[in-house]
Amino acid sequence: MKSEPKPPFREQHQQRPGLERNLDPQPRWRASRYRSAGKLEGKVALITGGDSGIGRAVAFLFAREGADVAINYLPEEQPDADEIRRAIEALGRRCLLLAGDLQRPSVPAQLIERTISEFGRLDILVPNAAYQTRKDSAAEVTDAELDRTFRTNVYSYYRLVRAALPHLKPGAAIIATSSVTGIFGSKQLPDYSGTKGAINAFSKALSMELSERGIRVNVVAPGPVWTPLNPADAGLPPDKVARFGEQSPLGRPAQPEELAPAYVFLASDADSSYITGIVLPVMGGDTTGG
Repeated sequence: MKSEPKPPFREQHQQRPGLERNLDPQPRWRASRYRSAGKLEGKVALITGGDSGIGRAVAFLFAREGADVAINYLPEEQPDADEIRRAIEALGRRCLLLAGDLQRPSVPAQLIERTISEFGRLDILVPNAAYQTRKDSAAEVTDAELDRTFRTNVYSYYRLVRAALPHLKPGAAIIATSSVTGIFGSKQLPDYSGTKGAINAFSKALSMELSERGIRVNVVAPGPVWTPLNPADAGLPPDKVARFGEQSPLGRPAQPEELAPAYVFLASDADSSYITGIVLPVMGGDTTGG
């Protein structure tokens, strides 16, 4: 826990959407201390935003647990997507790359259709991709920015679920990525916080509906995590990037490999068959009862 990189980091900024390969220090996602146990053997997972950050680490651990993985990402993120595909295929698992912008209403259904066409099934859905831009005031959030944030973070989640439900069988799992901001809010991320709160509430409602079908729905709520999302945030200047995460109780941001085991836990019937409708905080010491 004390050996992970701590701020200050190098001052840096990237053009949106940002690439993991350009981050300094490089995020840790291979989880060398993790021990796999075949918990997802024979499963198929679809992860949005799976090219980098939390999504990459989740995809890699799912593959280590025996799953084949489909990954969605933006076309500009192709170099990162190619890297995680090579890593997954080196494990002997299959990896399907699905470039596409989740803002477009047709893309979520296309992702589901292509995953089913390639693998013949879908067992684990991880709506993880997100968009954010910090603002000094909620009054600065334009209608266009509000629309983009909700279309990427919330509408795509609804659309993925709608397209996936006919294919999900008993034992399937949906695991959404929320945020500490969806629990506590963030004065510089009002629209983003709103989307994460919506993800929490939608997931709880969905879990009530799908429990009768034997499909579990849960959420992981990370604190600050060292991914391209923040250095590519136009509202976060390079000097703030250098100190990203230092206000957390542990004094640093999480590394993606510290989040991924929570997703394995919630995806695995061996570990969490009696857990549905929860928001699991992984927030580096920030505590909440919700």
